[in-house]
Amino acid sequence: MQHTHALAGFLADLHYAQIPSPVLDRTEDLFLDWLGSALASQGAHPIPLFERYAQRMGPAEGRARVLTSGRSSSPYFAALVNGAASHLVEQDDLHNSSVLHPATVVFSAVLAAAQDLGKSGKALLLAAVAGYEAGIRIGEFLGRSHYRVFHTTATVGTLAAAVGVGKLLGFDKEQFINLLGTAGTQAAGLWEFLRDAADSKQLHTAKAAADGLLAAYLTADGLSGARNILEGDQGLAAGMSSDADPARLSDRLGTRWALAETSFKFHASCRHTHPAADALLHLMQREGLSHEHIAKVVTRVHQGALDVLGRVSVPSTVHQAKFSMGTVLGLIAVHGSAQLLEFRDLALTDPHVASLRDKVEMQLDAEVDAAYPARWLGRVEVTCNDGRRLSAAIDQPKGDPGNTLSRPELEAKFQRLLAYSGARSPAQGQALIEQVWQLRDAPSLAALY
Repeated sequence: MQHTHALAGFLADLHYAQIPSPVLDRTEDLFLDWLGSALASQGAHPIPLFERYAQRMGPAEGRARVLTSGRSSSPYFAALVNGAASHLVEQDDLHNSSVLHPATVVFSAVLAAAQDLGKSGKALLLAAVAGYEAGIRIGEFLGRSHYRVFHTTATVGTLAAAVGVGKLLGFDKEQFINLLGTAGTQAAGLWEFLRDAADSKQLHTAKAAADGLLAAYLTADGLSGARNILEGDQGLAAGMSSDADPARLSDRLGTRWALAETSFKFHASCRHTHPAADALLHLMQREGLSHEHIAKVVTRVHQGALDVLGRVSVPSTVHQAKFSMGTVLGLIAVHGSAQLLEFRDLALTDPHVASLRDKVEMQLDAEVDAAYPARWLGRVEVTCNDGRRLSAAIDQPKGDPGNTLSRPELEAKFQRLLAYSGARSPAQGQALIEQVWQLRDAPSLAALY
């Protein structure tokens, strides 16, 4: 348990003053991105189902806020709905080497708990950093094999959310060990839903956020959990991984700020499609190509992309289209963009997109696969109707830490997300942006929704 103990000790001892200013800035950036992702889902299936469930099962009102409806509720049900909402439009963040979407689970849980407990913006930022640092390392610990079957944001997300709330509650090392046990025994979420275009992905993040919060509140009241849930003989790694590396749990704690490695999403699709989308866009702009010139596209990918995207050939829903490499590249080739409006209005109905989709092939590439998951490389080869064979390579997709979104770009993305759903006016969106940029000075989060 040495690595689990080291992680729990780091989480217990972590203080706001230890966090470098650039990491705090990045946490605010990630929070704004998460908030926009949640609000972009207002009114979209299946989010109203989660809202109705929360109304039916939860209290009539409470101290935490459901972002998409504006209703107040208990922190559990606010975390549940916000966790579902912030993962729907596929615009929330991703950490590359853990293949974890931290924001949708961490912020959904810690905002609800911070509102319930009357905590400050500084407390929320500290809690979020703790959740990210733990979740990312646990995701890396479970390895590539875990992700082939399990949706890491669902499984590891439960622990990341729990850690964030545990930090708000001021847990010591022993409490964090128990908390990991209680959160870890609830961890679940399988990729099989992609074959059927089912709504399970939103259930995954809803439950991860809410169950993480549940684990923290119960631990605060004295519930014990398995003390070696990560490394034990019948723990997470034993049941959910064949390549677990315990040393990743304690990797450079306090010197490596894993939160700062998190990527933003530019395209409104599964992150596995982004490297190829950027490479194809670059190639077409460089060569002056239109989609009518293209006879075939081969994108060379890592195994994780094949595992996830290979389940979708002809998508039947907009959400499933975001996991179709052919559809994403079709939108890029035909319309030069794969944003929310293109998916909503064109992904399933434009015959030119469908035609290009059928010309796309994914192939496993040794170089790309060896770099993954630390680096997500984009490699495309295009055969033109006139016989020309062209290629392009992208090493840092738009949104990666080395090719990140600036604050003006994040503000523009935020306003696009709000405009997509009509959740807020531009003026209301700007007011929210200003609240987030002043988050570390906020004495209370009650009015943030």
